[in-house]
Amino acid sequence: MKHGKRMLVEKYFVLFHNMSRIGKKPVSVPSGVTVQVTNGVVRVQGPKGELTYKLLPEVSVHGEGNIVRVERSDDSAQSRARHGLTRALIANMVRGVHEGYVKELEIIGVGYKAQLKGKVLSLNLGFSNPVDLPIPEGLTIAQDAQNKNVLNISGIDKHLVGEFSAQIRSLRPPEPYKGKGIRYRDEKVRRKVGKAAVTTTKA
Repeated sequence: MKHGKRMLVEKYFVLFHNMSRIGKKPVSVPSGVTVQVTNGVVRVQGPKGELTYKLLPEVSVHGEGNIVRVERSDDSAQSRARHGLTRALIANMVRGVHEGYVKELEIIGVGYKAQLKGKVLSLNLGFSNPVDLPIPEGLTIAQDAQNKNVLNISGIDKHLVGEFSAQIRSLRPPEPYKGKGIRYRDEKVRRKVGKAAVTTTKA
């Protein structure tokens, strides 16, 4: 077997092994959260809301008190991968309806600003016109009291929170020279030295 193919096989073996290992871990259900399975659909309810997920045919879900376990139908590579995926998704749902998810974005740049207009987020990012983004159902956006250019995107669906946050960031990713743009609050932007600074240093 060629070296490249061997590396690829080893990569997928590790991936499926890890997903299978994740799938075997039980999901702890905190007080106030219920998990029900009806006709192949998992319904998770909690203080912050409700989420549903249609199970893939290779897996099943069983509840034991405050523990939920995911089982797979066989040991095929696809079943092992979906075993871990399903367990991760259910764990995310449980956390979402219990605690929720939050992403913080910071807008940096002279003249850049954000405004909330009902269900629309309006962003001035140096373009000829503001960019208006409809806020998806299930998400809440709040501006920091001290800095209106810090946005808190929250919701119970981890995927939806992450996806909309990434969509906002993609409108004006942080540039490496002055750091202008939209970044995650905990994101570290690698800065570059401008040509003028390099010339001055060499001189």
